[in-house]
Order: sequence, then structure tokens, then C-alpha cells
Amino acid sequence: MSDVDVRVPILMYHAVATDPNEATRALSVTPEAFAEQMAVLAELGLNPVTTARLAACWRSGRPLPVRPVLITFDDGYEGVHRHALPALAKHGFPATLFVSTGWIQGPYDTGGGLDTMLDWDQVRELAAAGVEIGGHSHSHPQLDQVCDATLRFELIHCKEILADQLGAVPASFAYPYGYSSRRVRSAVREAGYAQALAVGNGLARRAQGPYALRRVTVRRGTDIAEFERVVQGRAIARTFAVDRVLTKGYALVRRTRQARRLVHRSGT
Repeated sequence: MSDVDVRVPILMYHAVATDPNEATRALSVTPEAFAEQMAVLAELGLNPVTTARLAACWRSGRPLPVRPVLITFDDGYEGVHRHALPALAKHGFPATLFVSTGWIQGPYDTGGGLDTMLDWDQVRELAAAGVEIGGHSHSHPQLDQVCDATLRFELIHCKEILADQLGAVPASFAYPYGYSSRRVRSAVREAGYAQALAVGNGLARRAQGPYALRRVTVRRGTDIAEFERVVQGRAIARTFAVDRVLTKGYALVRRTRQARRLVHRSGT
């Protein structure tokens, strides 16, 4: 199979915590589970890459490593530094952290973080350890439901803060909640991000395009047998059947809400 046709599991994590709060519990994993999952990747001979490297290889035609996989984290929870980083370092694995800049402890903190969040020193330490830092908006809204001005602010303010704090412009983006639309994807591209990740709970393929790459969700209820199946690309549709039905329903609701907003604005 050529790299054009290869299907890549992109793992989506959130909090890594022993005792997360109720807002993050379902999408969290324990430190022990995360360490075991990283050991499974190593045992299976999978080769983690960053989001930027995957997209660059698909864009340029450069070869990917054999059996590539991506490890990604959303939002910016403190456990990524405390618990995930040592497990990644043990195996020499790179990863990508998508940061909601208004949730990080420090001068831009809006107080919206759902649990204990990273501070900027920790984000810089993660970057120095080989974790790619990408954008995840500023305040974590549903980007397909906000107006154009708010959308641009969320994308550009996030990018500018990351560049200021890290000394490097982020190349990758992940849509909050996984929600996007043609308008949102176009705005992400215009803001200067080179690639973006959705959710979709399917394997990523080059044909999806650089601004709609799919990820698979790893959560507290993911046991090790399911994890092994997912990273080997087996039984994906069955594993995430309920998620996909819910996603389609949410998409219909959001499109209806957006249409109503447009009608309301045109009538005022």
C-alpha cells in the first residue's frame, strides 16, 4: 500500500488524571491506562509522528514511517505534563498538544478551563520535549456556530498567543468539539494553519484533505483490547457506531441552528 492509500490512526486524548472532575471524567484516561496504551504501541511496532509531519508527508509525497500513528491531546490539561509526558519519554514518542489559549493558567486565562490546566511554563517544557503545540481556539467555542468576526478572533488570537509564548507559529489546529464546516475550514486555512484535525472516529487518509483529518477517541471506558483493535485499524465502524450516529444528529441540529441565525440576521 502506498502512503497515498495508507490509513492512519490519530488518537484523541483529553485529560490524563487519577481523579478527574465530572466535566472531564468520561473523556479522561488514568495514568496507568495511558502508560499501558503507550506500551502497546511500542509492542506492536507502531511509529508515532506529529500532526505536522503526517500532513507534510502527505502534502509533499515524502514517505511516512512504517505503521504510523499520531498521539494527540486536546485543551491543555495539567496531567499531560505530569502523567503523559513521562510515558511518552519512556518510549521516545512524539505527540501533538492542541491548546485552548484562554484555558491555560497565566495572563490570558479566561477561567473557562474544565479542570486543572497547564501553565505556560509546562507548555514550554512539553514543546522542548518534542511535543508539537497546536492551536485549539482561544475560548473553545463551537466554531461553526459563531459569527465571522468571532471565528477570526478565536483562530488568530490563539495563534498569536502561542507564537508569543513559544517563539514559534503553530502549524496545526484541532476544531473544538470536532465541529467544523466549509466556512470554518476556510477560515482556519486563511489564518495560516497548515492542517487541522476533526474527530469523525475513523482512520485518517490523505483523501480527507489537510483540514478534515479524522481522529479516534480514547476515553476512560476504552479497555486495552479495544485500544489494540483501534490502533490496528480493526472494527472501527463497530467500535464507534454510536458515536457516529450521535455525530450525524448533532450536525443536523447545528446546521438548523445556523440557518435560523442567518434568516434572523437577514430579517433585521
